[in-house]
Amino acid sequence: MRQGPLPAPAARAALAPMPSLTAFALAYVRIGLIGFGGVNAWARRVLVEERAWITEQQYAEVLGIAQVLPGPNALNVAIQLGERWHGAAGALVGAFALFSGPLLVLVGLALLHDTYGEVKLVQAVLAGTAAAAAGMILGTALKMITKLRPSWPILLMGGLALAGALARLPLPLIVLGLAPFGIAAAWWGARR
Repeated sequence: MRQGPLPAPAARAALAPMPSLTAFALAYVRIGLIGFGGVNAWARRVLVEERAWITEQQYAEVLGIAQVLPGPNALNVAIQLGERWHGAAGALVGAFALFSGPLLVLVGLALLHDTYGEVKLVQAVLAGTAAAAAGMILGTALKMITKLRPSWPILLMGGLALAGALARLPLPLIVLGLAPFGIAAAWWGARR
């Protein structure tokens, strides 16, 4: 029996039940394995677009917090969402599930690199992989901007943060320097 079209991801997320601990763990094992080198792009796709467990805005907020915390952003997101849905057990499961598969792959790659790392073809493959990872980060950022449609002050804060990073300013200086202005810009945008 054919049903109507699926609602938009934001509407599905509002209706989506909290994922079970097992579903959450399996999703993060998958994210960890398919997102090797670009985990945030795949995490967003799985969590927002495929599973609709959270909205685009909620993912942007969790990722924003994750980026100012020490440690890998994807791990910080997994811990935050795991804790939100299943408490301390969810935080631990999210962290373990995210890194279990890639850890096995990484150990194997490290052993291969130790043996073949000086081969020119291997070096070329690694350089190409790094470029692809950078492209995935930029693609995810553009996708989020087009879906969230941030106000011009928010875009200005993002541009200033990018300029600070390109100028090789220390990350704490960028975050602490721009945070008050970013908060003001978000508050201004929410009032409109």
